[in-house]
Amino acid sequence: MVKNNTKQFFRIITGFLLLAVVFTSCYEENELGLEVLPSEDLINVKEVIISDDISTFNFTEEHLISSGGTSLLGSLNDPQFGSTKVDFAAQYRIVSYPRFGTNTVVDSVRLYLYYKNVYGDTITSQHLSVYEMEESLNPDIDYTQDVDLKSMASDVLIGEIMHTPKIRLDTTGNSIDTAYQAIVIPIDDALGEKLVNIDSTILINIDSFLQEFKGLFVESEKITNDVGAVLTLETGSISRLVVYYNNKENIDKPVEEQDTMYTSFIITDNSVRVNHVEHDYTNTSFYPELNQVETPSEYLFVQPTGGLKSLVLIDNLETWKDSVIVRGSDTIKYGINKAELVFRIDTIATDMEHFAPPNQLLFTFIDENGDEKLLADYYFNPNLYGGFLNSNYEYRFIITQHMQAIIDGSVSNHGFYLSTGRRTHYANRVILRGSEQPNDIKMLVTYSTFLE
Repeated sequence: MVKNNTKQFFRIITGFLLLAVVFTSCYEENELGLEVLPSEDLINVKEVIISDDISTFNFTEEHLISSGGTSLLGSLNDPQFGSTKVDFAAQYRIVSYPRFGTNTVVDSVRLYLYYKNVYGDTITSQHLSVYEMEESLNPDIDYTQDVDLKSMASDVLIGEIMHTPKIRLDTTGNSIDTAYQAIVIPIDDALGEKLVNIDSTILINIDSFLQEFKGLFVESEKITNDVGAVLTLETGSISRLVVYYNNKENIDKPVEEQDTMYTSFIITDNSVRVNHVEHDYTNTSFYPELNQVETPSEYLFVQPTGGLKSLVLIDNLETWKDSVIVRGSDTIKYGINKAELVFRIDTIATDMEHFAPPNQLLFTFIDENGDEKLLADYYFNPNLYGGFLNSNYEYRFIITQHMQAIIDGSVSNHGFYLSTGRRTHYANRVILRGSEQPNDIKMLVTYSTFLE
């Protein structure tokens, strides 16, 4: 028993000594990247800052899925990112069987699209046009941002409006995030007459109804001279098409007992919702260097809605794997205690007062097939993995497990992508300082050398 207690005591002391080494070490600036590695034959914990081995490039997104989830609508003319135009189409469902009565007469039809997030200005009017869908939206298809919704809709205009976005403010002048605003678009009564006259056998079957009324397409007109805005629509059982009507049963009542009669056709969570997104970068500063890996970028332009992402190449990561040292019968290897990547916002170029950056970015790796994959660190703990905007205007990512996987040889280094975390939910974009600006992108690595 005494011998076991003595062994346990020495284990505790050894543990404290190792922790002391970790907390007393400091970062060493390594201009040569990962090529200079220690050769001690004892267990050591050290730290290094890597910056010169990182290069960055701007690329356009392709084939981003734009169906399902949150929907966007509007036109934005961004002074740094060029123009963005977002159109919207959706199915409308019956939540309860409508009883239109006899001799039904349509009074009016209104399309209500609710929103509470505006990205851009609130002084530019948006011209929105509405068309009925002629081709069904298929729930089994993952529609991408380049889907031609206009060709799937009728060319007969059934509604239009000039809408100026609004943000409701509290008494201190701050926006109220929970306050919904509505775009109310008058729709041709002919659509209401079509809906109230649908056969009752079709109304009781949702699949049959969606074949009869396939939905609506809302097109935003491209803004050229003003800034404009992109709106984040609230479409889960909030936005709807409303048919106001009257019937014989209601008219026969005394005037004071007559009701305002209406039926709602709602965009539910089960409705297919699709965005078509167009970007034009022709007149931007980064357009000449877009989609190439010859000239590294001074700035990184990151934009959602199938816009822009950044290619990040970190050279010499393989040297950690190749730097196993053999001394006699001992093999000294490297273990990654922590690897952290830091990206900094260029607060002036971003114009944070008028264009708020995204709250989170996403850092992914490129596999041997060229596909984009989430790092093991994300699956281990998404919050620890990071990517959140902090008070220093930085995005930090923990990539420890991925780095160790490269050393172990289970993952190859084909590069990484930096993009917005919620690519189809919001329009928030950001400009980061790229690899051509000294020490603005860096990787902080804490590592151990140990005897195998």
